[in-house]
Amino acid sequence: MTIRTSFLALAALAAAFSAAPPAIAQDLPFPVEARQGQMKLMGLNLGTLVSMARGDADYDAETAQAAADNLVALSSIDQRFSWPEGTDNMALIGTRALPEIWESRADFDEKYQALGAAAGGLAAAAGGGLDQMRGALGPVGAACGACHDTYQAED
Repeated sequence: MTIRTSFLALAALAAAFSAAPPAIAQDLPFPVEARQGQMKLMGLNLGTLVSMARGDADYDAETAQAAADNLVALSSIDQRFSWPEGTDNMALIGTRALPEIWESRADFDEKYQALGAAAGGLAAAAGGGLDQMRGALGPVGAACGACHDTYQAED
């Protein structure tokens, strides 16, 4: 995956995180609301970094570092409470979580841990300059995409 392709993938993920909720809504269980909130916060911080990487916003080392540090914190949240069985898109309207999450929970957890590792690499690079930050964004995008491609339904 090239850096440009990674940026495009990250931009698409950031847009997906900020997408409007479905027109048909129901009250979602609190764990679903919590995990969706976590994903929105990830999207907010990732979007800040992608905007800098694409040149849509000026690179600011302090802001980049804060966003990357937030991604580390968000990706370190223990997920056991956020994914109770029966909260997939076949059981609930308003979630795109596929049932495969619960069928392949170990793989799902590995993918989440890979996101944490990639976020750690990004945090180590984000404040060191635009080029360093750009280089560290690719693995974060790949980690996000690996999970979403497997475990998230399309709109």
